[in-house]
Amino acid sequence: MEHIAENYARGLCEIILKEEERKNFKISINNNDDAESNECDVSNDEYSKTGSEQTISERFATLSKLSQNIQPTYRTDHEEYQYLDLLKDILDNGTCEEGRNGRTKSVFGRSMRFSLKDGTIPILTTKKTAWKTCLKELLWFIRGETDNKLLKSQGVHIWDGNSSREFLDSCGLKLMTEDLIGPNYGYQWRYFNATYNCMTGKRILDNDKPGDHNIFANSVHLKGVDQLQQIIDALKDPNQRTSRRLVMSAWNPVQLAEMSLNPCHVLCQFNVHDGNKLSCSMYQRSVDCLLGACFNIASYSFMTHLLAKHCGLEAHEFVYFMGNCHIYEDHVEGAKLQLTREPIEFPTVSIKSIRENINDYQVSDFELDNYKSHDTIKFQMVA
Repeated sequence: MEHIAENYARGLCEIILKEEERKNFKISINNNDDAESNECDVSNDEYSKTGSEQTISERFATLSKLSQNIQPTYRTDHEEYQYLDLLKDILDNGTCEEGRNGRTKSVFGRSMRFSLKDGTIPILTTKKTAWKTCLKELLWFIRGETDNKLLKSQGVHIWDGNSSREFLDSCGLKLMTEDLIGPNYGYQWRYFNATYNCMTGKRILDNDKPGDHNIFANSVHLKGVDQLQQIIDALKDPNQRTSRRLVMSAWNPVQLAEMSLNPCHVLCQFNVHDGNKLSCSMYQRSVDCLLGACFNIASYSFMTHLLAKHCGLEAHEFVYFMGNCHIYEDHVEGAKLQLTREPIEFPTVSIKSIRENINDYQVSDFELDNYKSHDTIKFQMVA
């Protein structure tokens, strides 16, 4: 954990300097009677002198006082403080932006690391996380499915807003059958770039009747690339498992226009070291920190544990790289509540048996032990 503490100290110094620059900028615009007020700024009369009015000693005193006022939430005794520290960073230092689906406060470029040793799984505890819902979605991805009706039949409704008739029409997908999400996530994992049937949610190739002879059956444009199976095959092979090419992408520019929602978690890489220790890193371009991040952390950690079990390895670490990290305006009060809570020890997960095919795993194959959390905090999903 020393490297995390060192990175935090470096980041804290940057925050202090940025805070000083921000307040000086606030001072300059406030001295302009014609300037419009910026709702993102918090006024501070104590530091109301302009840069020209402050002496060098006063400016150093100001900087010192700022460093004393910033109270970091991050500690090295629990990895969940990385997440809580990100929430505080966004609330304290984020910029206000008007985006596609609402007003947010955001920062750019952050990372976290979570140990998966000894069955540990980082399911956040400062609010109750619906881990079975998360797992059902992951298994849906793994099977390459795109039909939300399969999730709704299991009581999972996280894709309802992005697969409704109204939402699909707003995306220009008027021919797409309601409840489909397009060639997104799992479809790219299992059939990368295969021609998609917007009426059935399957590959065009899958519409052939048994016995039909399709001369194009082996065409990559119809068949696609099964990225996940290629990774599984490599992980099972001692001669390939240390490859640095175990990459799986959900971002396919060719088919983005066919998706109801462009993928947020776009790329992951698996890595084996010390013979059998499997780690996963994931890059996410857009992070809904209150609703999405808790699922994304749990989902890729579940997947790493699953692939380790399936391929005869040991799960080691999940590394989370984030681009735009944001909190929606309607989520701010819930975030403040979550920051008052102390993390609880992470649970452990075990997978009862090894299935022959990765598609065959069920929620009942996963056993979660000792998951304890604070109460649920309700957040409205923004489609």
